[in-house]
Amino acid sequence: MTPSIGRAAERLRAGGLVVYPTDTLYGIAADATDWEAVEALIRLKAAARGQPISIAVSSTEEIEPLAELGDGARSYVRTHLPGPYTLLARPSARARRELAPPIAGENPTIGIRIPDHPLARELARVIGPITATSANPHGSPSARSIAEARAHFGSAVGYIDGPPRPSGIPSTLVDLTGRAPRPRSRA
Repeated sequence: MTPSIGRAAERLRAGGLVVYPTDTLYGIAADATDWEAVEALIRLKAAARGQPISIAVSSTEEIEPLAELGDGARSYVRTHLPGPYTLLARPSARARRELAPPIAGENPTIGIRIPDHPLARELARVIGPITATSANPHGSPSARSIAEARAHFGSAVGYIDGPPRPSGIPSTLVDLTGRAPRPRSRA
């Protein structure tokens, strides 16, 4: 584990928030199982109650315990992840039990990512599911650099950065709740 991942993990375990790079944009991590940390994230972003909050995990094996997947969805996961996709699936009973209510308890679907970025996956591997919402106040442009994220949040969060740089293009939403995966739009 790199020193920067170690410091970020300490902050997350203490209920803090950390801006981190993904393959698409910069995200804000909170421990997705920590209700108070997720609530702090909602306040920081000034997001409306009920606004979906996606999560990031480190591997495909971590998706199915949190989401209900059919055969077509499993095939999609195996062939497209990690990558620039946010998968929309029905949360499993385990997700409703273990994840903070704003993530899996208040919505009919859960958004799950496996970013194609080594720092994002390592952070999720060390902590477990982390939030993967974009690093911006609700309604503002998504941060495409650490400097933009700092302009939004200053010292209210921690920061971790490293190559490769995010593409700057939001992830594509893929609905896995039907018989076949269905791309919907950019997240």
